[in-house]
Amino acid sequence: MIELEKPFYKLPIRFAAETLASEVRSLPETAWTPHPTGFVGNEAVRLVSPGGEDTDAIEGPMAPTPHLLACPYTMETMTALGGVWGRSRFMGLGAGAEVPEHIDSNYYWRTHLRLHVPVITNPGVTFTCGGTSVHMKAGECWAFDSFRLHEVQNKGSDQRVHLVIDTVGTERLWDLLEHSIDEAAEADMLIEPGSVDRGKIAFEQVNRPKVMNAYELRIHIAYLIAHSLPDPKLQMVKNRLERFVSAWQGAWARFGDSDAGLPAYRQLVEWIRHDLQRVGGGNILLDNTQTLYFFLDRMVFTHAVIPAVRMGAAAAPQGNQRLAS
Repeated sequence: MIELEKPFYKLPIRFAAETLASEVRSLPETAWTPHPTGFVGNEAVRLVSPGGEDTDAIEGPMAPTPHLLACPYTMETMTALGGVWGRSRFMGLGAGAEVPEHIDSNYYWRTHLRLHVPVITNPGVTFTCGGTSVHMKAGECWAFDSFRLHEVQNKGSDQRVHLVIDTVGTERLWDLLEHSIDEAAEADMLIEPGSVDRGKIAFEQVNRPKVMNAYELRIHIAYLIAHSLPDPKLQMVKNRLERFVSAWQGAWARFGDSDAGLPAYRQLVEWIRHDLQRVGGGNILLDNTQTLYFFLDRMVFTHAVIPAVRMGAAAAPQGNQRLAS
């Protein structure tokens, strides 16, 4: 699972910003859609989505949209980074607009890394994450820790456009992340247009389990506990969560992810929600200023077993999963 040790990583790779910008400018006005939050000045062009359809959904087999297929160097850029790509977009932030401070809380963002490649920018654009602010220059590539508070300000007079791409952590990307903190590393490698076989671009086909196994469940809970601040009720909460995982492991040993076990898993989720309410601890904070219970629910319980209403249908994004970073 993705876990970063600092707010920002500038990867040692860069791209031809003017070529990317020309592809953005060649897209029709109808390609741009308002961000689902309704924030003024936030809009996007959908590049990768479930089935390549015109949707902001984040679950389901991913495919390129017609807009991405019309941008060959953008596809080269993604191929060169070596990711297996989830939902991806060109994201526009108008002059004087902002992305308000927020934290990404959904299971999808726990399992994905978000990369930014600035395409069109200006000196008035500032990205702040975990109290650190940077200006990302056109053609650079940045990763950031979306589990920390982050926001974006465009105080310039022109629209900012970033290529914003989501991926799981491949070997290639971890190499780039490691080189980004190596002070003796060579200068950034420029990916020239036409130098990469864009036909090798890869899209994720699985991004949500029907039922989490006990091992994955334990990893997510341990991650949140590790980020919890000291609290008198924390140990009791940890004990209740350990009992929950043990019961889940027993159900998994009996059912695996078969449909026959779905009622049992859903019953366990409801039990732990009620049990945690009963013992208290709702005010336990994480080191990102949010509460442990909120993240347990959004990152773990909601996604531990597929809800009955989602069986056989693609899931729509839940409210306020992520803003337009």
